Parts: sequence; C-alpha cells; structure tokens
Amino acid sequence: MSLVSHINPESLPTSPAFSQAVRVSAAADTIYVGGQNGIDGSGQLVGPTLKEQSRQALANVRACLVAAGADLEHIVKWTMFVAAGEPVRDGYEAFLEIWGARTDPPPAITVLTVAAFARPGVLCEIEAIAAVAAR
Repeated sequence: MSLVSHINPESLPTSPAFSQAVRVSAAADTIYVGGQNGIDGSGQLVGPTLKEQSRQALANVRACLVAAGADLEHIVKWTMFVAAGEPVRDGYEAFLEIWGARTDPPPAITVLTVAAFARPGVLCEIEAIAAVAAR
C-alpha cells in the first residue's frame, strides 16, 4: 500500500508541475518544514535575485528534510511566498531545476504574493510538508 496518493480529478486540468491534491495514509509520519528563505549557513542572504534566493531556500528545505530522515521525493505539499513585484516565474524555474527532472508525481503546490518579509532583501520563503513511513 502506498503512503501517498496523488489525486487529479478529471474535471480539473492536469499539470506536470503539480498535483491537484495529495492524500497521505494514517501509516505515515509527517514532517513540517517551516519557511526557509535564501539565507545560507552563515546567515547571509545568497544574492539579490528571486532565482538565487529560491535555489537556496529549496536547498534549506532539503537540508531540513534530510535531517528528519526524508528527502525531496517525500514532499506532498510546497508553499512558496514571493515578494510583491518579483517575477514569480523565476522562483518556479528554480523549483523546476530541482523537481523538473523527477518522474515522481509532483506534490501539491501553492504560490502566494506577499507585501514583504521581516528581513530586508528577502524575496521568497518556501515551506514544505513531507510524508514518510511511520516509525
């Protein structure tokens, strides 16, 4: 039995980039990764562009997952917050660099535009929910 089912109702459009819904069985542990942004291990902002910051935020999400015993393939839901006025497509392209080559069904994803972030210069924040077999 699979822990995760990707659901794409026939009445909705399909996309190679996301699933419309994801069902996780009770036999799974969930890992909630809090919002990660383009800050590296030294606490420095990695660059001035959304693409650079998105890449780092995704790397930070992955680091959290690995520390919790999971990896990118266990993600069932992404949420990306992008600063108003930034080219959302750049963040999406960074996501596709990491996810695009995978053959797994894509997770559900939500992208939101926000007015600003607490730290000056931050252009995005990414959070994720992952599911792994229960221990």
